[in-house]
Amino acid sequence: MNEAGAIRDVVSRLRAAAAWREIIVVDDGSSDQTAEDARAAGACVIRHPYNKGNGAAVKSGIRQAAGEYVLIVDGDGQHSPEDARRLVERLGEYDLVVGARSPATQATVGRRSGNALLNALAGYLSGRPIPDLTSGFRAARRDCLREFLHLLPNGFSTPTTTTLAFIRAGYNVAFEPIEARQRTGQSKIRFARDGARFLLILLKIVTLFSPLRIFLPLSVLSFGVGVAYGLVNFIIDGRIPNGAVVLILFAVIVFLVGLVSEQVAALRFAGPRE
Repeated sequence: MNEAGAIRDVVSRLRAAAAWREIIVVDDGSSDQTAEDARAAGACVIRHPYNKGNGAAVKSGIRQAAGEYVLIVDGDGQHSPEDARRLVERLGEYDLVVGARSPATQATVGRRSGNALLNALAGYLSGRPIPDLTSGFRAARRDCLREFLHLLPNGFSTPTTTTLAFIRAGYNVAFEPIEARQRTGQSKIRFARDGARFLLILLKIVTLFSPLRIFLPLSVLSFGVGVAYGLVNFIIDGRIPNGAVVLILFAVIVFLVGLVSEQVAALRFAGPRE
């Protein structure tokens, strides 16, 4: 959206870097010359009549793409065409290759700290290290992306959703180190406004794919507090208080709900991929 200052150079540099099957630019309701500049540079342009969001633009591009593999590049000029070649060269062995930015190249201290927190939490919830959860620079097998298309939100959390979905589905995921350049123009993400939203989406996706990562620690914590509370009161007063019983019952219920949710989530991947 409104990347007229950068899009012509992005498309031109990509065309010079490799013989791509096609270069698709999704104009997400821009009010400037983004679409015209992209066409002039040789791209196929899909134009939204109004602004739908980053995720909606990515979904439009995936639906339009004709190749076996899809490379997703931001239109603001921060991604290098040389890095793009390194990402796509790893496809085949891997189903998803994410361009993992070094912390030094990320915009502000607040943004770096927020991303580090999200990366650490996502690493715990997914069961493997994730050096860059929110990088939009990625290459993937198109059929795998289309498998999760209905899960992708229209906002700014498409990278988060696809990364966790690919890992949970058992696909091969790699993180390729890159150096992000200073973007052209102003970022449309605001950390204070969008940080909590990213966290909620992260918890939503992990609950959808790996519910026990959320329910089990909560159950164990409630059970431990309940047992400790009951033992202390039994030793001191010779009785087990109702509060301890409630905590233990709550822990059992949460564990059972998490167990059922885990089985339901497993059914999502039970059948063979078409």
